[in-house]
Amino acid sequence: MTLRVALLGYGLAGRVFHGPLITSEPGLDLAAIVTSNAERRDQAAGDHPDALLLASADDVWDRAKEFDLVVIATANASHVSQATAALEHGLHAVVDKPLAATATEAQALVNLAAAQGRQLHVFQNRRWDSEILTARQAITDGVLGRPHRLESRFERWRPHPKGGWREVGAPDDIPGLLYDLGAHLVDQALHLLGPVERVAASVRILRDGVTGDDDTQVMLWHTEGAISLLSVSAVAAFIEPRLRLLGTRGGLEIIGLDTQEDALREGRLPGDENWGAEPVTHTATIVTADDPSARAYPRQRGNYPAYYAAVAAALQGDGPAPVDARDAVENLRVIEAAALSAAQGVEVRLEPPAGHRFSTGG
Repeated sequence: MTLRVALLGYGLAGRVFHGPLITSEPGLDLAAIVTSNAERRDQAAGDHPDALLLASADDVWDRAKEFDLVVIATANASHVSQATAALEHGLHAVVDKPLAATATEAQALVNLAAAQGRQLHVFQNRRWDSEILTARQAITDGVLGRPHRLESRFERWRPHPKGGWREVGAPDDIPGLLYDLGAHLVDQALHLLGPVERVAASVRILRDGVTGDDDTQVMLWHTEGAISLLSVSAVAAFIEPRLRLLGTRGGLEIIGLDTQEDALREGRLPGDENWGAEPVTHTATIVTADDPSARAYPRQRGNYPAYYAAVAAALQGDGPAPVDARDAVENLRVIEAAALSAAQGVEVRLEPPAGHRFSTGG
Protein backbone atom coordinates (compact mmCIF):
# COMPACT_ATOMS: atom_id res chain seq x y z
CA MET A 1 0.00 0.00 0.00
CA THR A 2 1.32 3.42 -0.99
CA LEU A 3 0.44 6.24 1.42
CA ARG A 4 -0.78 9.54 0.01
CA VAL A 5 1.02 12.62 1.33
CA ALA A 6 -0.01 16.26 1.43
CA LEU A 7 2.97 18.61 1.84
CA LEU A 8 2.22 21.96 3.47
CA GLY A 9 4.73 24.61 2.45
CA TYR A 10 7.17 24.82 -0.45
CA GLY A 11 9.88 27.09 0.87
CA LEU A 12 13.35 25.81 1.72
CA ALA A 13 12.13 22.96 3.93
CA GLY A 14 9.41 21.73 1.60
CA ARG A 15 11.28 22.15 -1.67
CA VAL A 16 14.80 21.08 -0.68
CA PHE A 17 14.23 18.51 2.06
CA HIS A 18 10.74 17.04 2.26
CA GLY A 19 9.71 17.00 -1.40
CA PRO A 20 12.74 15.05 -2.69
CA LEU A 21 12.89 12.71 0.30
CA ILE A 22 9.18 11.89 0.10
CA THR A 23 9.29 11.17 -3.63
CA SER A 24 12.36 8.98 -3.15
CA GLU A 25 10.49 6.70 -0.73
CA PRO A 26 8.52 3.99 -2.62
CA GLY A 27 5.98 3.67 0.18
CA LEU A 28 4.91 7.31 -0.13
CA ASP A 29 3.16 9.24 -2.89
CA LEU A 30 3.46 13.03 -2.89
CA ALA A 31 -0.16 13.60 -3.84
CA ALA A 32 -0.57 17.32 -3.05
CA ILE A 33 1.51 20.41 -2.33
CA VAL A 34 0.10 23.45 -0.56
CA THR A 35 1.47 26.93 -1.25
CA SER A 36 -0.17 30.28 -1.84
CA ASN A 37 3.00 31.81 -3.32
CA ALA A 38 2.81 32.04 -7.11
CA GLU A 39 6.54 31.56 -7.67
CA ARG A 40 6.69 28.55 -5.36
CA ARG A 41 3.58 27.14 -7.02
CA ASP A 42 5.40 27.24 -10.36
CA GLN A 43 8.43 25.57 -8.77
CA ALA A 44 6.27 22.84 -7.28
CA ALA A 45 4.53 22.22 -10.61
CA GLY A 46 7.88 21.82 -12.33
CA ASP A 47 9.42 19.65 -9.63
CA HIS A 48 6.37 17.43 -9.02
CA PRO A 49 4.07 17.56 -12.05
CA ASP A 50 1.84 14.75 -10.78
CA ALA A 51 1.07 16.46 -7.46
CA LEU A 52 -2.16 18.37 -6.94
CA LEU A 53 -1.48 22.04 -6.15
CA LEU A 54 -3.61 23.54 -3.39
CA ALA A 55 -3.72 27.10 -2.09
CA SER A 56 -4.27 26.57 1.62
CA ALA A 57 -4.20 24.00 4.39
CA ASP A 58 -7.99 24.29 4.59
CA ASP A 59 -8.13 22.67 1.14
CA VAL A 60 -6.38 19.64 2.64
CA TRP A 61 -8.74 19.45 5.60
CA ASP A 62 -11.71 19.65 3.19
CA ARG A 63 -10.30 16.64 1.30
CA ALA A 64 -8.82 14.84 4.29
CA LYS A 65 -10.13 11.44 3.21
CA GLU A 66 -7.91 11.63 0.11
CA PHE A 67 -4.71 11.64 2.18
CA ASP A 68 -2.98 9.51 4.80
CA LEU A 69 -0.16 11.78 5.95
CA VAL A 70 0.35 15.54 6.18
CA VAL A 71 3.90 16.90 6.20
CA ILE A 72 4.11 20.33 7.81
CA ALA A 73 7.03 22.30 6.36
CA THR A 74 5.61 25.76 6.94
CA ALA A 75 6.91 28.58 9.15
CA ASN A 76 7.45 27.78 12.82
CA ALA A 77 4.46 29.86 13.90
CA SER A 78 2.11 27.48 12.03
CA HIS A 79 3.43 24.17 13.32
CA VAL A 80 1.16 23.72 16.32
CA SER A 81 -2.09 24.90 14.69
CA GLN A 82 -1.55 22.88 11.52
CA ALA A 83 -0.46 19.74 13.35
CA THR A 84 -3.54 20.07 15.57
CA ALA A 85 -5.81 20.41 12.53
CA ALA A 86 -4.20 17.44 10.78
CA LEU A 87 -4.63 15.17 13.77
CA GLU A 88 -8.20 16.34 14.39
CA HIS A 89 -9.03 15.51 10.76
CA GLY A 90 -7.77 11.96 11.27
CA LEU A 91 -4.45 12.37 9.47
CA HIS A 92 -1.01 11.28 10.53
CA ALA A 93 1.53 14.12 10.64
CA VAL A 94 5.21 14.83 10.14
CA VAL A 95 6.21 18.22 11.57
CA ASP A 96 9.46 19.99 10.83
CA LYS A 97 11.49 21.00 13.86
CA PRO A 98 10.89 22.71 16.18
CA LEU A 99 7.65 20.90 16.85
CA ALA A 100 6.47 23.83 18.98
CA ALA A 101 7.73 26.85 20.89
CA THR A 102 7.37 25.13 24.27
CA ALA A 103 7.50 21.65 25.72
CA THR A 104 3.96 22.13 27.01
CA GLU A 105 2.61 22.78 23.51
CA ALA A 106 4.57 19.83 22.15
CA GLN A 107 3.23 17.50 24.84
CA ALA A 108 -0.31 18.62 24.02
CA LEU A 109 0.26 17.50 20.42
CA VAL A 110 1.63 14.15 21.60
CA ASN A 111 -1.48 13.71 23.77
CA LEU A 112 -3.79 14.68 20.91
CA ALA A 113 -2.16 12.18 18.55
CA ALA A 114 -2.65 9.42 21.11
CA ALA A 115 -6.27 10.40 21.66
CA GLN A 116 -6.92 10.41 17.91
CA GLY A 117 -5.08 7.16 17.32
CA ARG A 118 -2.79 8.90 14.82
CA GLN A 119 0.99 9.02 14.51
CA LEU A 120 2.94 12.24 15.11
CA HIS A 121 6.47 12.37 13.72
CA VAL A 122 9.10 15.11 14.07
CA PHE A 123 11.64 15.78 11.33
CA GLN A 124 14.95 15.52 13.17
CA ASN A 125 16.73 14.44 10.01
CA ARG A 126 20.17 15.35 11.28
CA ARG A 127 20.32 12.21 13.40
CA TRP A 128 21.23 10.73 10.01
CA ASP A 129 24.11 13.12 9.33
CA SER A 130 27.34 11.37 8.43
CA GLU A 131 29.17 12.67 11.48
CA ILE A 132 26.43 11.56 13.91
CA LEU A 133 26.27 8.07 12.40
CA THR A 134 30.07 7.92 12.64
CA ALA A 135 30.12 9.04 16.27
CA ARG A 136 27.40 6.55 17.12
CA GLN A 137 29.41 3.78 15.45
CA ALA A 138 32.46 4.68 17.53
CA ILE A 139 30.34 4.51 20.70
CA THR A 140 28.86 1.17 19.65
CA ASP A 141 32.31 -0.21 18.80
CA GLY A 142 33.58 0.81 22.24
CA VAL A 143 36.84 2.13 20.78
CA LEU A 144 36.73 5.35 22.82
CA GLY A 145 36.02 3.79 26.19
CA ARG A 146 33.36 5.64 28.17
CA PRO A 147 32.39 8.87 26.35
CA HIS A 148 32.88 11.85 28.65
CA ARG A 149 32.73 14.93 26.40
CA LEU A 150 30.98 15.88 23.16
CA GLU A 151 31.91 19.10 21.36
CA SER A 152 29.48 19.78 18.53
CA ARG A 153 28.96 22.89 16.46
CA PHE A 154 27.01 24.34 13.57
CA GLU A 155 28.93 27.54 12.91
CA ARG A 156 29.01 29.85 9.90
CA TRP A 157 30.62 33.12 8.91
CA ARG A 158 27.78 35.43 7.92
CA PRO A 159 28.66 38.85 9.33
CA HIS A 160 26.08 40.50 7.07
CA PRO A 161 22.49 39.31 7.76
CA LYS A 162 20.51 38.05 4.79
CA GLY A 163 17.12 38.86 6.32
CA GLY A 164 14.21 36.44 6.50
CA TRP A 165 12.24 35.28 9.51
CA ARG A 166 15.11 33.22 10.96
CA GLU A 167 17.07 36.44 11.49
CA VAL A 168 14.47 39.22 11.78
CA GLY A 169 11.24 37.40 12.58
CA ALA A 170 8.70 38.30 15.23
CA PRO A 171 8.66 36.28 18.48
CA ASP A 172 5.87 34.03 17.17
CA ASP A 173 8.18 33.02 14.30
CA ILE A 174 10.64 31.60 16.85
CA PRO A 175 13.62 33.23 15.11
CA GLY A 176 17.24 32.63 15.97
CA LEU A 177 19.68 29.75 16.09
CA LEU A 178 18.78 28.19 19.44
CA TYR A 179 15.47 26.83 18.14
CA ASP A 180 16.78 26.28 14.61
CA LEU A 181 20.16 24.56 14.31
CA GLY A 182 20.35 24.40 18.09
CA ALA A 183 17.36 22.05 18.07
CA HIS A 184 19.43 19.63 15.98
CA LEU A 185 22.49 19.85 18.24
CA VAL A 186 20.42 19.24 21.37
CA ASP A 187 18.67 16.28 19.74
CA GLN A 188 21.98 14.81 18.62
CA ALA A 189 23.55 15.20 22.06
CA LEU A 190 20.68 13.42 23.81
CA HIS A 191 20.69 10.80 21.05
CA LEU A 192 24.40 10.07 21.54
CA LEU A 193 24.99 10.56 25.27
CA GLY A 194 21.63 10.10 26.95
CA PRO A 195 19.52 12.14 29.38
CA VAL A 196 20.47 15.62 30.58
CA GLU A 197 20.09 16.83 34.16
CA ARG A 198 21.62 20.35 34.06
CA VAL A 199 21.84 23.11 31.45
CA ALA A 200 23.77 26.38 31.19
CA ALA A 201 23.83 28.69 28.17
CA SER A 202 24.86 31.96 26.60
CA VAL A 203 22.33 33.22 24.02
CA ARG A 204 23.40 36.41 22.22
CA ILE A 205 22.44 38.73 19.37
CA LEU A 206 25.58 40.28 17.89
CA ARG A 207 24.66 41.64 14.45
CA ASP A 208 22.79 44.89 14.00
CA GLY A 209 19.15 44.62 12.93
CA VAL A 210 18.76 40.97 13.93
CA THR A 211 15.97 39.87 16.28
CA GLY A 212 16.96 36.22 16.74
CA ASP A 213 20.04 34.93 18.53
CA ASP A 214 23.03 34.54 16.23
CA ASP A 215 25.74 33.31 18.61
CA THR A 216 24.68 30.72 21.19
CA GLN A 217 26.55 28.19 23.31
CA VAL A 218 24.90 25.51 25.45
CA MET A 219 26.49 23.22 28.03
CA LEU A 220 24.73 20.03 29.02
CA TRP A 221 25.47 17.73 31.95
CA HIS A 222 24.32 14.18 31.14
CA THR A 223 23.14 11.83 33.85
CA GLU A 224 25.82 9.25 32.96
CA GLY A 225 28.59 11.76 33.68
CA ALA A 226 29.39 13.10 30.21
CA ILE A 227 29.11 16.74 29.21
CA SER A 228 28.15 18.28 25.87
CA LEU A 229 29.45 21.64 24.63
CA LEU A 230 27.22 22.85 21.82
CA SER A 231 27.68 25.95 19.69
CA VAL A 232 25.58 27.57 16.97
CA SER A 233 26.80 30.79 15.42
CA ALA A 234 26.48 32.97 12.35
CA VAL A 235 29.52 35.04 13.30
CA ALA A 236 32.24 32.39 13.62
CA ALA A 237 35.17 33.22 11.34
CA PHE A 238 36.66 29.75 12.06
CA ILE A 239 34.25 26.83 11.99
CA GLU A 240 36.08 23.54 12.47
CA PRO A 241 36.02 20.87 13.74
CA ARG A 242 32.39 19.93 13.28
CA LEU A 243 32.50 17.41 16.14
CA ARG A 244 34.81 16.00 18.80
CA LEU A 245 33.84 13.00 20.90
CA LEU A 246 36.22 12.25 23.76
CA GLY A 247 36.25 9.08 25.82
CA THR A 248 38.27 7.57 28.63
CA ARG A 249 40.33 5.54 26.13
CA GLY A 250 40.34 7.70 23.01
CA GLY A 251 38.96 10.51 20.97
CA LEU A 252 37.26 11.07 17.62
CA GLU A 253 37.48 14.30 15.63
CA ILE A 254 35.33 14.95 12.56
CA ILE A 255 35.99 17.71 10.05
CA GLY A 256 33.27 18.90 7.68
CA LEU A 257 29.49 19.13 7.91
CA ASP A 258 27.39 16.41 6.28
CA THR A 259 26.83 17.27 2.60
CA GLN A 260 23.35 15.81 2.05
CA GLU A 261 21.75 19.26 2.28
CA ASP A 262 24.16 20.54 -0.36
CA ALA A 263 23.27 17.60 -2.59
CA LEU A 264 19.55 18.25 -2.23
CA ARG A 265 20.04 21.96 -2.97
CA GLU A 266 21.88 20.97 -6.15
CA GLY A 267 18.97 18.81 -7.25
CA ARG A 268 20.59 15.47 -6.58
CA LEU A 269 18.27 12.75 -5.30
CA PRO A 270 18.67 9.85 -2.89
CA GLY A 271 19.53 6.76 -4.83
CA ASP A 272 22.47 8.35 -6.58
CA GLU A 273 25.47 6.03 -6.42
CA ASN A 274 27.45 8.30 -4.11
CA TRP A 275 24.56 9.53 -1.99
CA GLY A 276 25.70 10.33 1.54
CA ALA A 277 29.40 9.83 0.81
CA GLU A 278 31.61 12.64 2.07
CA PRO A 279 34.51 14.21 0.16
CA VAL A 280 38.04 13.22 1.15
CA THR A 281 38.49 16.58 2.88
CA HIS A 282 35.74 15.62 5.35
CA THR A 283 37.75 13.44 7.63
CA ALA A 284 37.18 11.36 10.74
CA THR A 285 40.31 10.90 12.84
CA ILE A 286 40.73 8.68 15.90
CA VAL A 287 43.31 8.36 18.66
CA THR A 288 43.14 5.58 21.24
CA ALA A 289 45.06 4.48 24.30
CA ASP A 290 46.27 1.38 22.44
CA ASP A 291 47.49 3.43 19.46
CA PRO A 292 48.19 7.10 20.21
CA SER A 293 48.96 7.94 16.57
CA ALA A 294 46.17 9.85 14.81
CA ARG A 295 44.62 7.72 12.07
CA ALA A 296 41.55 7.64 9.88
CA TYR A 297 38.33 6.22 11.25
CA PRO A 298 35.68 5.10 8.73
CA ARG A 299 33.22 7.93 8.13
CA GLN A 300 29.70 6.57 7.71
CA ARG A 301 27.53 7.66 4.81
CA GLY A 302 24.78 10.11 5.63
CA ASN A 303 21.32 8.62 5.28
CA TYR A 304 18.42 11.11 5.27
CA PRO A 305 16.31 8.68 3.20
CA ALA A 306 16.17 6.41 6.25
CA TYR A 307 13.86 8.91 7.94
CA TYR A 308 10.93 8.66 5.53
CA ALA A 309 11.54 4.95 4.99
CA ALA A 310 10.97 4.51 8.72
CA VAL A 311 7.92 6.82 8.68
CA ALA A 312 6.36 4.75 5.90
CA ALA A 313 7.12 1.52 7.76
CA ALA A 314 5.71 2.87 11.03
CA LEU A 315 2.48 3.95 9.33
CA GLN A 316 2.15 0.44 7.89
CA GLY A 317 2.71 -1.07 11.34
CA ASP A 318 6.09 -2.49 10.35
CA GLY A 319 8.42 -0.70 12.77
CA PRO A 320 8.93 2.09 15.29
CA ALA A 321 8.88 5.79 14.51
CA PRO A 322 12.26 7.10 13.34
CA VAL A 323 11.99 9.84 15.98
CA ASP A 324 9.62 9.44 18.91
CA ALA A 325 7.59 12.66 19.17
CA ARG A 326 8.16 12.54 22.92
CA ASP A 327 11.85 13.07 22.18
CA ALA A 328 10.94 16.47 20.73
CA VAL A 329 9.21 17.33 24.00
CA GLU A 330 12.41 16.47 25.88
CA ASN A 331 14.51 18.48 23.42
CA LEU A 332 12.30 21.50 24.04
CA ARG A 333 12.68 21.11 27.79
CA VAL A 334 16.43 21.44 27.28
CA ILE A 335 16.06 24.37 24.87
CA GLU A 336 13.74 26.21 27.25
CA ALA A 337 16.19 25.59 30.06
CA ALA A 338 18.97 27.03 27.90
CA ALA A 339 16.92 30.16 27.20
CA LEU A 340 16.16 30.55 30.91
CA SER A 341 19.80 30.02 31.85
CA ALA A 342 20.92 32.72 29.44
CA ALA A 343 18.23 35.18 30.53
CA GLN A 344 18.91 34.77 34.25
CA GLY A 345 22.60 33.91 34.24
CA VAL A 346 22.03 30.70 36.16
CA GLU A 347 22.48 26.97 35.75
CA VAL A 348 19.13 25.22 35.33
CA ARG A 349 18.44 21.75 36.74
CA LEU A 350 15.92 19.54 34.97
CA GLU A 351 13.64 17.48 37.19
CA PRO A 352 13.22 14.83 35.96
CA PRO A 353 16.18 14.73 33.57
CA ALA A 354 15.36 15.21 29.88
CA GLY A 355 16.00 12.07 27.86
CA HIS A 356 14.91 10.23 24.75
CA ARG A 357 12.65 7.19 24.90
CA PHE A 358 14.69 5.15 22.44
CA SER A 359 16.84 5.69 19.41
CA THR A 360 17.06 3.72 16.18
CA GLY A 361 20.68 4.53 15.47
CA GLY A 362 19.94 5.21 11.80
